[in-house]
Amino acid sequence: MASRKVLVLLLTVFSLHLVKAKTRRSEGSQPNVLFILSDDHGYRDVGYHGSLFATPVIDKLAADGVKLENYYVQPICSPTRSVLMSGRYQIRYGLQHAVLDPMAPSCLPTDEVTLAQKIKEAGYSTHMIGKWHLGFYEEACLPTNRGFDTFLGLLLGGGYHFSHSFPTPKFYDLHRNVEAALEYNGIYSTYVFTNEAIDIINKQDEDKPFFMYLAYQAPHAPLEVPEHYKDPYRSTFEDEDRLNYAAMVSCVDEGIGNVTAALKAKGIYNNTVIIFSSDNGGSVRDGGNNWPLRGSKLSMFEGGMRALGFVHSPLLSDDVKGTVSKELYHVSDWFPTFVEGIAGGNTDGTKPLDGFNQWESIRDGTDSSRTELLHNIDPLWTVAGGRDWVVKESPFNVSINAALRQGDWKIVTGDTGFWGWYAPPDTGIDTINGTTTNEQVTWLYNITADPLEMNDLSDEHPDILMTMLEKLQEYYLNSVPVYYPDTQPLHALPCYNGNNCIWGPWTPK
Repeated sequence: MASRKVLVLLLTVFSLHLVKAKTRRSEGSQPNVLFILSDDHGYRDVGYHGSLFATPVIDKLAADGVKLENYYVQPICSPTRSVLMSGRYQIRYGLQHAVLDPMAPSCLPTDEVTLAQKIKEAGYSTHMIGKWHLGFYEEACLPTNRGFDTFLGLLLGGGYHFSHSFPTPKFYDLHRNVEAALEYNGIYSTYVFTNEAIDIINKQDEDKPFFMYLAYQAPHAPLEVPEHYKDPYRSTFEDEDRLNYAAMVSCVDEGIGNVTAALKAKGIYNNTVIIFSSDNGGSVRDGGNNWPLRGSKLSMFEGGMRALGFVHSPLLSDDVKGTVSKELYHVSDWFPTFVEGIAGGNTDGTKPLDGFNQWESIRDGTDSSRTELLHNIDPLWTVAGGRDWVVKESPFNVSINAALRQGDWKIVTGDTGFWGWYAPPDTGIDTINGTTTNEQVTWLYNITADPLEMNDLSDEHPDILMTMLEKLQEYYLNSVPVYYPDTQPLHALPCYNGNNCIWGPWTPK
């Protein structure tokens, strides 16, 4: 009898040892990576930046992680996504002008090795959910041909959130892998994408890490949302756009909470890194706001590019949890950070990356590897003339829309976007108009001391201005020509090309 008790005790101890060993292997394995991208989400428009609408999930995740308060994306949709997927500046592959038009034969060049391809090589399953906006005119451009195992989302840059169509209900755009997902017609896009993320998590093989790119379509216009999300804010916002926008953000916040809960229920939250980012500044024309930063979506001022961002994970050092990082980071950094830093893979076979592996910096609170950031140079976006301030013998054509950050300094040239400070209507503060581009087309700021870009120092520091103009010219000379082909609506529009009124690959002529 005693020997049986001893045997049972030994088996119990052995079983506990196996459980602990399995737990140790799980916690020491490659972490899952969940990258969440919101669409046209303004810098102001989260609770922890002072918005009047609630984002409790985002606020909590950010508060328990590392808030990235010197983190940049591109000033408009598809450029941010192309830089994320390639780890390279737009000037390297010709997409430095505007967004990809669905009726033009263009996409992220297929010879660019993608983040999804490299992290898949490192042993990850790869899933893309939501807005693609990196071109689809040929099948080689589609997400499942760029490294993703699965895709559920829209190919265009926007569309109606219930009918999943654009520009009219006639043209449908929601796909699962390469086929139209017609069964989601009438279901709100944020619900569709949240439920897909949860479903993938629930079915995930626990012995295989995953990379999930969850690119919500909200709060991008058109401003649509289920009515009950508006109820808490009807007495707060008189402006209908702001009301709809607040409700859309609240729905996204709820969705992120549901996805996080799924990670915990699956038992994989402790070995997952969650990254949240906006794709550009909020559009002040469509309910968004970036106060107190200057500018809006499209602009090279901070309101167009300084992004909402945080990293949340139990894998972060205890020293950085609950902190704010002022280190300089850029959306291009996620490529090597995910592949090399988190997945333990390599970036062999890629073209030279502009991003840096920032995992140690974020995880442990060490210095960023980045001291310089080219925001963009767009030679197709120019302004004429200007006052007689122009530096004589300037090495760079300052009529070109461009911006560069070096250390504390930032230069902007040729910006014709939104250049004012746009206070949200709930503050009671009047909009402050900046200097119009008819009077000025170059600006120099100490962005560390003056993040609101209120004090142009181009006259006071001509030496710094000249140095940065020279650097812009160096980047320009090493850029490739812009590739922005004409549209071909008769071949691309889905009701005219044999695609049964469903957006998809088409044959250019």
